[in-house]
Amino acid sequence: MKRYSPVLIFLLLIGCFVNAQNKYEREFRIRKSQFPPAAIGLIKDRLEDSKRIKYYKETDSTKISYEAKFKKDRLWYSIEFDKEGTLEDVEILIKEVDIPSEPMQEIRKYLDKSFRKYRIKRIQQQYPVSKKETKEKTISNAFQNLILPGINYEFVVAGKKDKEYFDYELLFGSDGSFKKMRKSLPPNYDHVLY
Repeated sequence: MKRYSPVLIFLLLIGCFVNAQNKYEREFRIRKSQFPPAAIGLIKDRLEDSKRIKYYKETDSTKISYEAKFKKDRLWYSIEFDKEGTLEDVEILIKEVDIPSEPMQEIRKYLDKSFRKYRIKRIQQQYPVSKKETKEKTISNAFQNLILPGINYEFVVAGKKDKEYFDYELLFGSDGSFKKMRKSLPPNYDHVLY
């Protein structure tokens, strides 16, 4: 019977973990008829008086999800669902000044420590679904733009650690505490024909 070195097994496991930290996400525009009916039923009231409503299907290395993006009351919303149409989170596009000063200071400290140079490309205020609240309450909180302890801030940053810049997606808690970081691939340009 062949025995494998514990070091070899350790290196294989580390390789899987490091690979799992990359975000291999692709987003494709779809028709409303291709969007999960349960998801449409949950947000149809919120889409009234909305502008620029677009539906997307996202595929990444682990799952398929659906996203509705639109503009309402001068804010850009993104509502994400799993493939069955179950709500995952609601995100609002915000600016740095929309984050309270103490959490923003903590986020800046983390970014300064993690990157030699960086540029913030996008910030979203995220209302994740929790077991404590109903889906309707999560959506209601997001559309009131409430600053609650359960929200997250999602940053997309072009950062330089060694020699090259890469895009990173970072998640911070409402208090500015670091939660997660993933390296992002560049956007999908498959639709461009040469």
